[in-house]
Amino acid sequence: MRLPIVSVIVPSFNQGRFLGAALQSIFQQDLPLEVFVQDGGSTDNSMAVIQTWRPRLAGARSHRDAGQSAAINEGVAQATAPYVCWLNSDDLLLGGSLVKLVAALERQPKAPAAYGRVWNLDEATGRQRPVWVQPFARRALALRCIVSQPGTLVRRSAWDAVGGLDETLHMAMDYDLWWKLYQSFGDFIFVDEFVAVNRNHGATKTNKFRSAHYREAMNVVRRHNGSLPLKWRMYQPYAVWWKALTNGA
Repeated sequence: MRLPIVSVIVPSFNQGRFLGAALQSIFQQDLPLEVFVQDGGSTDNSMAVIQTWRPRLAGARSHRDAGQSAAINEGVAQATAPYVCWLNSDDLLLGGSLVKLVAALERQPKAPAAYGRVWNLDEATGRQRPVWVQPFARRALALRCIVSQPGTLVRRSAWDAVGGLDETLHMAMDYDLWWKLYQSFGDFIFVDEFVAVNRNHGATKTNKFRSAHYREAMNVVRRHNGSLPLKWRMYQPYAVWWKALTNGA
């Protein structure tokens, strides 16, 4: 049996209708991996989906926890591969994405993470639009989160060095992690290809708690950048209104 190259953590709560597709997209990746499902005590059909996939999972649990960040950290603590990522149970990986991201990190062994482009899929209409992703630059990172989490792979040693996710954060924990990794290890590698799909639907935290998401993101920028660019104060009220109008597109 080949040792896993990538550990994938799948946090989930009452997303049984999407979970099977997420797991299928992971197991279609053409490299050895290990997958941990961290369910927060779902009351829908999630456990039936998990049971279907259990023979292929490295681990799965379902109980109330301290939130998504804590669940992901718990999963990574069990993982053994040199590269780690998490995929929310309503998102998808595209074919060959992990191979591309691993190859990028193998070519640049000092980089803490690699990321690619991501589609935003509107569940109601089936319409796809690209998520705002761009080549890595500190100034750009201070203006917005330019790294899309479903399309990102992190070097395990870098994850451990920065302590993983901040468990006090529930909305912008990925943005905070990008800052910590950058400040400790430098720029991420940008892979200019589509590697994942972010599924947009009414039950996502981003859609349900937009204002809270922006507040947490702004606090992350203040913490790591030392100040908040004017863009945030000017753009935030408009962005919350516009995303509500367009359902997050």
